Amino acid sequence: MSKKNTIKIINLIFSLIFLIVHSSFASTDNSDFVVTTITQNVYSIVSPSKGLPTPKNKGWNSNIHFVVTKKGVLLFDTGSSESIGLKIKKAIKSITDQPVRWIINSHSHADHWLGNAAFTNTAFEIITSSKALATMKEHGQPSLDFYFKVTKGTIGSTQLVYPTVILMQGIKRNFGGIDVEIILSNDGHSPGDILIWLPKQKIIIGGDVLSSDWMPMITGHGNIPNLIKTLNTVAKLNPTIVLTGHGKATNVESVTRDAGLLSSIWKKVKSDYEKGGKSNETLKDIRTKLNPKYKTLYKDFELEIERYVNLMYELQH
Repeated sequence: MSKKNTIKIINLIFSLIFLIVHSSFASTDNSDFVVTTITQNVYSIVSPSKGLPTPKNKGWNSNIHFVVTKKGVLLFDTGSSESIGLKIKKAIKSITDQPVRWIINSHSHADHWLGNAAFTNTAFEIITSSKALATMKEHGQPSLDFYFKVTKGTIGSTQLVYPTVILMQGIKRNFGGIDVEIILSNDGHSPGDILIWLPKQKIIIGGDVLSSDWMPMITGHGNIPNLIKTLNTVAKLNPTIVLTGHGKATNVESVTRDAGLLSSIWKKVKSDYEKGGKSNETLKDIRTKLNPKYKTLYKDFELEIERYVNLMYELQH
Protein backbone atom coordinates (compact mmCIF):
# COMPACT_ATOMS: atom_id res chain seq x y z
CA MET A 1 0.00 0.00 0.00
CA SER A 2 1.37 3.43 -0.94
CA LYS A 3 2.07 6.08 1.67
CA LYS A 4 -0.60 8.32 0.10
CA ASN A 5 -3.29 5.65 0.39
CA THR A 6 -2.24 4.87 3.95
CA ILE A 7 -2.68 8.52 4.90
CA LYS A 8 -6.13 8.60 3.28
CA ILE A 9 -7.22 5.54 5.24
CA ILE A 10 -5.89 7.04 8.46
CA ASN A 11 -7.86 10.21 7.76
CA LEU A 12 -11.03 8.21 7.16
CA ILE A 13 -10.51 6.33 10.42
CA PHE A 14 -9.88 9.64 12.17
CA SER A 15 -13.24 10.93 10.97
CA LEU A 16 -14.95 7.82 12.32
CA ILE A 17 -13.11 8.19 15.63
CA PHE A 18 -14.35 11.79 15.71
CA LEU A 19 -17.87 10.40 15.64
CA ILE A 20 -17.07 7.90 18.39
CA VAL A 21 -15.68 10.65 20.61
CA HIS A 22 -19.03 12.39 20.32
CA SER A 23 -21.12 9.26 20.84
CA SER A 24 -22.31 10.55 24.21
CA PHE A 25 -24.67 12.81 22.27
CA ALA A 26 -26.15 9.91 20.29
CA SER A 27 -28.68 8.52 22.72
CA THR A 28 -32.00 9.63 21.28
CA ASP A 29 -34.34 7.28 19.44
CA ASN A 30 -34.82 8.93 16.04
CA SER A 31 -38.02 7.24 14.91
CA ASP A 32 -39.77 10.47 13.93
CA PHE A 33 -38.44 12.78 11.24
CA VAL A 34 -39.92 16.15 12.16
CA VAL A 35 -39.85 18.95 9.61
CA THR A 36 -39.02 22.42 10.93
CA THR A 37 -40.08 25.45 8.89
CA ILE A 38 -37.20 27.89 8.43
CA THR A 39 -38.88 30.30 5.99
CA GLN A 40 -41.82 30.06 3.61
CA ASN A 41 -40.09 27.53 1.32
CA VAL A 42 -37.00 26.40 3.27
CA TYR A 43 -37.20 23.52 5.75
CA SER A 44 -34.96 21.43 7.99
CA ILE A 45 -35.10 17.93 9.43
CA VAL A 46 -32.82 18.13 12.47
CA SER A 47 -31.38 14.95 13.92
CA PRO A 48 -31.43 14.84 17.73
CA SER A 49 -28.29 12.68 17.60
CA LYS A 50 -24.73 13.81 17.01
CA GLY A 51 -22.02 11.21 17.07
CA LEU A 52 -21.58 7.55 16.44
CA PRO A 53 -24.35 5.79 14.51
CA THR A 54 -25.94 3.24 16.83
CA PRO A 55 -28.59 0.51 16.68
CA LYS A 56 -30.86 2.87 18.61
CA ASN A 57 -30.63 5.83 16.23
CA LYS A 58 -30.36 3.48 13.20
CA GLY A 59 -27.56 5.58 11.76
CA TRP A 60 -29.37 8.90 11.63
CA ASN A 61 -27.00 11.50 13.08
CA SER A 62 -26.97 14.47 10.69
CA ASN A 63 -29.32 17.21 9.51
CA ILE A 64 -31.24 17.46 6.26
CA HIS A 65 -32.37 20.70 4.61
CA PHE A 66 -34.61 21.25 1.63
CA VAL A 67 -36.03 24.03 -0.51
CA VAL A 68 -39.44 23.75 -2.18
CA THR A 69 -39.43 25.35 -5.63
CA LYS A 70 -42.01 25.73 -8.39
CA LYS A 71 -40.55 22.74 -10.23
CA GLY A 72 -39.55 20.38 -7.45
CA VAL A 73 -37.55 20.06 -4.25
CA LEU A 74 -33.87 20.90 -3.87
CA LEU A 75 -32.50 18.59 -1.16
CA PHE A 76 -29.28 19.26 0.74
CA ASP A 77 -27.84 15.93 1.99
CA THR A 78 -29.67 12.62 2.25
CA GLY A 79 -28.60 10.92 5.49
CA SER A 80 -26.55 7.79 6.06
CA SER A 81 -28.66 5.02 4.54
CA GLU A 82 -31.33 4.30 1.96
CA SER A 83 -33.87 3.69 4.75
CA ILE A 84 -33.12 7.12 6.21
CA GLY A 85 -33.52 8.59 2.73
CA LEU A 86 -36.96 7.01 2.48
CA LYS A 87 -37.94 8.54 5.83
CA ILE A 88 -36.71 11.90 4.57
CA LYS A 89 -38.83 11.47 1.44
CA LYS A 90 -41.88 10.71 3.60
CA ALA A 91 -41.23 13.76 5.77
CA ILE A 92 -40.92 16.00 2.71
CA LYS A 93 -44.31 14.73 1.47
CA SER A 94 -45.86 16.09 4.65
CA ILE A 95 -44.94 19.55 3.34
CA THR A 96 -45.30 19.32 -0.43
CA ASP A 97 -46.39 17.02 -3.23
CA GLN A 98 -43.40 18.20 -5.26
CA PRO A 99 -40.82 15.42 -5.78
CA VAL A 100 -37.13 15.76 -5.01
CA ARG A 101 -35.56 16.85 -8.31
CA TRP A 102 -32.09 17.98 -7.25
CA ILE A 103 -29.77 16.72 -4.52
CA ILE A 104 -26.63 18.42 -3.27
CA ASN A 105 -24.26 16.27 -1.22
CA SER A 106 -22.32 18.67 1.00
CA HIS A 107 -19.32 16.37 1.37
CA SER A 108 -18.07 12.79 1.42
CA HIS A 109 -18.75 11.74 5.01
CA ALA A 110 -21.17 8.83 5.03
CA ASP A 111 -23.88 10.44 7.14
CA HIS A 112 -24.49 13.05 4.45
CA TRP A 113 -24.90 11.07 1.24
CA LEU A 114 -25.57 7.34 1.67
CA GLY A 115 -29.30 8.06 1.44
CA ASN A 116 -29.02 9.08 -2.24
CA ALA A 117 -30.48 5.76 -3.40
CA ALA A 118 -33.91 6.66 -2.02
CA PHE A 119 -34.34 9.43 -4.59
CA THR A 120 -33.13 7.91 -7.86
CA ASN A 121 -36.68 7.60 -9.19
CA THR A 122 -37.30 11.37 -9.06
CA ALA A 123 -33.97 13.24 -8.93
CA PHE A 124 -32.73 14.84 -12.14
CA GLU A 125 -29.33 15.61 -10.68
CA ILE A 126 -27.21 14.48 -7.74
CA ILE A 127 -24.58 17.14 -7.24
CA THR A 128 -21.28 17.55 -5.41
CA SER A 129 -17.70 18.73 -5.98
CA SER A 130 -15.00 16.79 -7.80
CA LYS A 131 -12.95 16.20 -4.64
CA ALA A 132 -15.94 15.05 -2.64
CA LEU A 133 -16.93 12.63 -5.41
CA ALA A 134 -13.42 11.16 -5.60
CA THR A 135 -13.44 10.60 -1.83
CA MET A 136 -16.91 9.05 -1.94
CA LYS A 137 -15.81 6.57 -4.58
CA GLU A 138 -12.69 5.64 -2.63
CA HIS A 139 -14.28 5.28 0.79
CA GLY A 140 -17.97 4.69 0.06
CA GLN A 141 -18.04 0.93 0.55
CA PRO A 142 -15.82 0.89 3.69
CA SER A 143 -17.98 3.64 5.18
CA LEU A 144 -21.17 1.74 4.40
CA ASP A 145 -19.70 -1.42 5.92
CA PHE A 146 -18.75 0.54 9.04
CA TYR A 147 -22.23 2.01 9.45
CA PHE A 148 -23.83 -1.40 8.98
CA LYS A 149 -21.54 -2.91 11.61
CA VAL A 150 -21.91 -0.28 14.33
CA THR A 151 -25.69 -0.10 13.90
CA LYS A 152 -25.90 -3.91 13.95
CA GLY A 153 -27.59 -3.86 10.58
CA THR A 154 -30.43 -1.53 11.56
CA ILE A 155 -29.63 0.81 8.66
CA GLY A 156 -30.85 -1.95 6.34
CA SER A 157 -29.73 -2.51 2.78
CA THR A 158 -28.24 0.48 0.98
CA GLN A 159 -27.11 0.86 -2.62
CA LEU A 160 -24.25 3.27 -3.22
CA VAL A 161 -25.45 6.00 -5.57
CA TYR A 162 -22.81 8.55 -6.48
CA PRO A 163 -23.33 12.12 -7.64
CA THR A 164 -23.21 12.69 -11.39
CA VAL A 165 -22.96 16.49 -11.58
CA ILE A 166 -19.92 18.49 -10.46
CA LEU A 167 -20.11 22.04 -9.13
CA MET A 168 -17.23 24.48 -8.80
CA GLN A 169 -16.55 27.62 -6.80
CA GLY A 170 -18.71 30.62 -7.65
CA ILE A 171 -21.23 28.80 -9.82
CA LYS A 172 -24.72 30.26 -9.72
CA ARG A 173 -27.72 28.06 -10.43
CA ASN A 174 -31.43 28.58 -10.53
CA PHE A 175 -33.43 25.64 -9.22
CA GLY A 176 -37.11 25.96 -10.06
CA GLY A 177 -37.02 29.74 -9.69
CA ILE A 178 -34.74 29.81 -6.63
CA ASP A 179 -31.33 31.44 -7.06
CA VAL A 180 -28.48 29.52 -5.45
CA GLU A 181 -24.79 30.40 -5.24
CA ILE A 182 -22.14 27.75 -4.65
CA ILE A 183 -19.36 28.23 -2.11
CA LEU A 184 -16.51 25.74 -1.69
CA SER A 185 -14.60 25.64 1.57
CA ASN A 186 -11.37 24.67 -0.20
CA ASP A 187 -11.29 21.50 1.90
CA GLY A 188 -11.94 23.32 5.17
CA HIS A 189 -13.74 20.42 6.87
CA SER A 190 -13.04 17.67 4.32
CA PRO A 191 -12.08 17.39 0.64
CA GLY A 192 -14.49 19.36 -1.52
CA ASP A 193 -17.05 20.67 1.01
CA ILE A 194 -19.98 22.52 -0.60
CA LEU A 195 -22.06 25.29 0.95
CA ILE A 196 -25.03 26.94 -0.74
CA TRP A 197 -26.10 30.55 -0.36
CA LEU A 198 -29.68 31.63 -0.99
CA PRO A 199 -29.19 35.37 -1.57
CA LYS A 200 -32.88 36.34 -1.66
CA GLN A 201 -33.65 34.52 1.58
CA LYS A 202 -30.23 35.38 3.10
CA ILE A 203 -29.82 31.77 4.21
CA ILE A 204 -26.55 29.81 4.17
CA ILE A 205 -26.65 26.01 4.23
CA GLY A 206 -23.24 24.65 5.08
CA GLY A 207 -23.13 21.00 6.12
CA ASP A 208 -20.29 20.34 8.56
CA VAL A 209 -18.43 23.53 7.67
CA LEU A 210 -20.87 25.44 9.86
CA SER A 211 -21.70 24.79 13.52
CA SER A 212 -24.18 25.94 16.13
CA ASP A 213 -24.24 24.04 19.41
CA TRP A 214 -20.87 22.32 19.14
CA MET A 215 -17.29 23.23 18.35
CA PRO A 216 -16.41 23.53 14.64
CA MET A 217 -15.76 20.11 13.14
CA ILE A 218 -12.08 19.96 12.31
CA THR A 219 -10.67 16.75 10.86
CA GLY A 220 -7.32 15.30 9.90
CA HIS A 221 -8.11 15.62 6.20
CA GLY A 222 -9.38 19.17 6.39
CA ASN A 223 -7.57 22.49 5.97
CA ILE A 224 -8.01 24.71 9.00
CA PRO A 225 -6.69 27.97 7.50
CA ASN A 226 -9.12 27.51 4.60
CA LEU A 227 -11.92 26.71 7.03
CA ILE A 228 -11.24 30.01 8.79
CA LYS A 229 -11.24 31.86 5.45
CA THR A 230 -14.54 30.25 4.50
CA LEU A 231 -16.14 31.21 7.80
CA ASN A 232 -14.99 34.80 7.29
CA THR A 233 -16.42 34.73 3.75
CA VAL A 234 -19.76 33.50 5.08
CA ALA A 235 -19.76 36.12 7.83
CA LYS A 236 -19.34 38.88 5.21
CA LEU A 237 -22.53 37.66 3.52
CA ASN A 238 -24.29 38.48 6.81
CA PRO A 239 -26.79 35.61 6.61
CA THR A 240 -29.98 35.93 8.60
CA ILE A 241 -30.17 32.17 9.09
CA VAL A 242 -27.36 29.61 9.23
CA LEU A 243 -28.23 25.94 8.69
CA THR A 244 -25.68 23.38 9.83
CA GLY A 245 -24.89 19.70 9.36
CA HIS A 246 -25.48 18.99 13.06
CA GLY A 247 -27.38 20.95 15.67
CA LYS A 248 -30.04 23.62 15.53
CA ALA A 249 -30.39 26.54 13.14
CA THR A 250 -28.34 29.56 14.14
CA ASN A 251 -27.20 32.96 12.85
CA VAL A 252 -24.11 34.85 11.74
CA GLU A 253 -22.92 35.31 15.31
CA SER A 254 -22.11 31.58 15.45
CA VAL A 255 -20.03 31.92 12.28
CA THR A 256 -17.96 34.80 13.64
CA ARG A 257 -17.62 32.97 16.97
CA ASP A 258 -16.23 29.89 15.22
CA ALA A 259 -13.84 31.90 13.05
CA GLY A 260 -12.51 33.68 16.12
CA LEU A 261 -12.04 30.47 18.08
CA LEU A 262 -10.25 28.65 15.28
CA SER A 263 -8.06 31.64 14.47
CA SER A 264 -6.96 32.03 18.08
CA ILE A 265 -6.07 28.36 18.54
CA TRP A 266 -4.40 27.95 15.13
CA LYS A 267 -2.29 31.09 15.61
CA LYS A 268 -1.15 29.99 19.07
CA VAL A 269 -0.35 26.41 18.00
CA LYS A 270 1.55 27.57 14.92
CA SER A 271 3.61 30.05 16.93
CA ASP A 272 4.41 27.59 19.72
CA TYR A 273 5.26 24.81 17.25
CA GLU A 274 7.70 27.05 15.37
CA LYS A 275 9.36 27.87 18.68
CA GLY A 276 9.72 24.21 19.58
CA GLY A 277 6.89 24.23 22.10
CA LYS A 278 4.96 21.21 23.31
CA SER A 279 1.24 20.60 22.83
CA ASN A 280 0.56 20.15 26.56
CA GLU A 281 2.09 23.56 27.31
CA THR A 282 0.06 25.16 24.53
CA LEU A 283 -3.11 23.50 25.79
CA LYS A 284 -2.57 24.92 29.26
CA ASP A 285 -2.09 28.43 27.88
CA ILE A 286 -5.11 28.15 25.58
CA ARG A 287 -7.36 26.94 28.38
CA THR A 288 -6.30 29.87 30.55
CA LYS A 289 -6.89 32.38 27.77
CA LEU A 290 -9.96 31.00 25.99
CA ASN A 291 -12.00 29.21 28.67
CA PRO A 292 -13.59 32.43 30.02
CA LYS A 293 -14.83 33.45 26.55
CA TYR A 294 -15.73 30.17 24.89
CA LYS A 295 -16.47 27.53 27.54
CA THR A 296 -20.13 28.51 27.86
CA LEU A 297 -20.63 28.99 24.11
CA TYR A 298 -20.22 25.32 23.16
CA LYS A 299 -21.66 22.12 24.59
CA ASP A 300 -18.37 20.28 24.07
CA PHE A 301 -15.61 22.83 24.73
CA GLU A 302 -13.97 20.85 27.54
CA LEU A 303 -14.25 17.61 25.56
CA GLU A 304 -12.86 19.03 22.33
CA ILE A 305 -10.19 21.56 23.23
CA GLU A 306 -7.44 19.00 23.89
CA ARG A 307 -8.19 17.21 20.60
CA TYR A 308 -8.06 20.56 18.82
CA VAL A 309 -4.59 21.38 20.09
CA ASN A 310 -3.19 17.90 19.45
CA LEU A 311 -4.62 17.74 15.94
CA MET A 312 -3.39 21.21 15.05
CA TYR A 313 0.09 20.25 16.20
CA GLU A 314 -0.05 17.20 13.91
CA LEU A 315 -1.14 19.37 10.99
CA GLN A 316 1.95 21.57 11.37
CA HIS A 317 4.18 18.76 10.05
